[in-house]
Amino acid sequence: MGERVAGLLSGTSVDAIDVAVADLRLDGDEVVLTPLGALELAYPGDLREDLLAALPPATTTAEALTRLDTRVGQAFADAAQRALDRFGPADLVASLGQTVFHWVEDGHALGTLQLGQPAWIAERTGLPVVADLRVRDIAAGGHGAPLASTLDRLWLRDLAESSGKPAVALNIGGIANITVVRPDGETTAFDTGPGNALLDLAAARTTGKPRDENGALAAKGRVDEDLLRRLLAEPYYAAPPPKSTGKELFHSAYLDEFLPHTEPEDLLATLTELTARTVADACRGAGTVVASGGGVENPALMRALAANLDARLVASDELGLPRAAKEAYLTALLGWLTWHGVPANVPSATGARASRLLGSVTPGAGPLALPAPHPVAVTRLRVAVPRREE
Repeated sequence: MGERVAGLLSGTSVDAIDVAVADLRLDGDEVVLTPLGALELAYPGDLREDLLAALPPATTTAEALTRLDTRVGQAFADAAQRALDRFGPADLVASLGQTVFHWVEDGHALGTLQLGQPAWIAERTGLPVVADLRVRDIAAGGHGAPLASTLDRLWLRDLAESSGKPAVALNIGGIANITVVRPDGETTAFDTGPGNALLDLAAARTTGKPRDENGALAAKGRVDEDLLRRLLAEPYYAAPPPKSTGKELFHSAYLDEFLPHTEPEDLLATLTELTARTVADACRGAGTVVASGGGVENPALMRALAANLDARLVASDELGLPRAAKEAYLTALLGWLTWHGVPANVPSATGARASRLLGSVTPGAGPLALPAPHPVAVTRLRVAVPRREE
């Protein structure tokens, strides 16, 4: 008998709130994850614009962050309730929140801030909420990211073993990150650099639109090789993993010196190639790259990625997890592991000193009663097909 868990997050692109409901149960040392449904919900009103206005390099205030923390929490609470109304009841909620700052100095993560006060979610749904999932890993010397490595290591282990080559999980959000699972189970993970972040900023600055829909402008442009060389000189790309980054580095001011001198189509084509090149360089030697996230919906980016990769490229849908909802299902898994007393970070991926239980638990409407800690190490994850109602 498993639990039904609702997973919530909003990615670094601040595009929307992703929520997914999963059934999770243990079968020996294997987690069986059954996807039950997912939604992508727009932030209400002007909340997205207010969040973007608070991101680096902009300055903000304690008052603004407090207001945003409440408003995001309320929006997440409404999203969770809509998912429960649509897909049925759950036993708990897990929330990764909305990252607004990731503090990294000299290659070391020192702090991270996710908005979306979980008390609002608990109050709205009546369910316990596992949240604040990154900071314990950081306190243990890690980067608090990419936490996708937790799901990927369990999920892709069989694929790597059967092929004899590393299997790579790639998520292209605002920032792109990968998890490399080797045939012996050794796992590393890190942020490769910008995914959609610079593309969306360039589209907004040059066209007034939030993104280059379907990569249409990039497809019309030509890669400026001189500009690409300058962009690739960014020291982050050469830094060894574990490492993490965000919009505190790849923000609007980062593009300012390039904007007046490059045609919009050529700028977007060059930034598309930048993402594809940096991702492909990080995936060298892989047998299969399993892609998910919003960037998979950009045909120009996927063509550039396929041209640069020396591996088979597939969408995560082919392995059972919808590409648009994979991170929400990851969040559900992280919360479920914490609920069962199972450490949920991968030290070789995040750089933490050792495995740690992640997150904090906010009680729901009733007394907090966690199950007994699971006594068996979890080594694999299987995605199951949900049974159809007769």
